[in-house]
Amino acid sequence: MKKDVVIIVLLVLIMLFKLLDIVADFQLDIPAWHIAQEGILVLLTVIATVYLSHDLMRRSRQVKTLAQRLAKADKQIDNMTSQMRSARQEYSQAVSSQFATWGFTKSEQQVAFLLLKGLSFKEIAEVRQTKEKTVRQQASSIYSKADVDGRHTFCAWFMEDFIQEHNQDVATKAPANEAA
Repeated sequence: MKKDVVIIVLLVLIMLFKLLDIVADFQLDIPAWHIAQEGILVLLTVIATVYLSHDLMRRSRQVKTLAQRLAKADKQIDNMTSQMRSARQEYSQAVSSQFATWGFTKSEQQVAFLLLKGLSFKEIAEVRQTKEKTVRQQASSIYSKADVDGRHTFCAWFMEDFIQEHNQDVATKAPANEAA
């Protein structure tokens, strides 16, 4: 932006000095072809100045519009982020409530959350500063209390309602789409 303004100012100055030169050339009785040549240079400078000024204003408007759109998008992201935080907190509370229903101990709850996050037994052991064998035993107890046969079924248990809801949405929309 500043570079464009500098170029425009320089072009205007060149144009003004050339105009002064043309006026001086008239007074000195310089040949007409030389004055015409300088007049063409002034005309080209005027055209370039007008073009660059117009382009600079157009780009300034575009930048302003983009800045407004960016600010609006940032607000939407902030809203979405707070909605996601809220949804994550509600989901976490629902998961914790289910853990309590299953009768998980505090340690089992911690391991169960880490299992849901996708950590391996080794990673869970490192995070909890315990032995991998202990984590495996706790996971076995978790699966037994939840009445599931392993990690995948355990994780799927928490996703089932979401997936089922999505399948119902697809099922209710399918006939309408087929009829169209």
